Amino acid sequence: MPPVEASTKSLIELLTRRGLRVAVAESLTGGLATAELTSVPGASAVVSGGVVAYDTAVKRSLLGVDDVLLDREGPVHPEVARQMARGVRTALAIDGRPADLGLATTGVAGPDWQGGRPPGTVYLGLSFGDGDEAEATELALSGDRAEIRRATVLALVEHALRRLGAD
Repeated sequence: MPPVEASTKSLIELLTRRGLRVAVAESLTGGLATAELTSVPGASAVVSGGVVAYDTAVKRSLLGVDDVLLDREGPVHPEVARQMARGVRTALAIDGRPADLGLATTGVAGPDWQGGRPPGTVYLGLSFGDGDEAEATELALSGDRAEIRRATVLALVEHALRRLGAD
């Protein structure tokens, strides 16, 4: 697995070349993904910002995640990740223009289970392009809390690189 720093630099360079902006909604990563993106010099040209939606109520109120979905499934669910990725694009719009790429993390870092899901259960959300389309990727990670959070950031960055490379 390549170091997260190399992948992050590649993502920032790709976003810069394409003139795209990214916004990040984070739950289990608690700001690590946004911190990783902004560690690259020049990131301010492409990173709109990040929302740490650690509390489920913030997922509802700021990111627009559906109340019924959260009540029925809890915050660790693929559709929650998709809605977070879509919602952060609008929540962090600049001059009325939504971010081009929305990324999201939700899951269980551990050490305890949450909502019937074991530590290492992670969903990445990605929203890109026009319309209401968004995708979710499920991860089953292992390790301690710090390792799961770090692996989530790397997977998110690499997923964004793959998705943008496919266009």
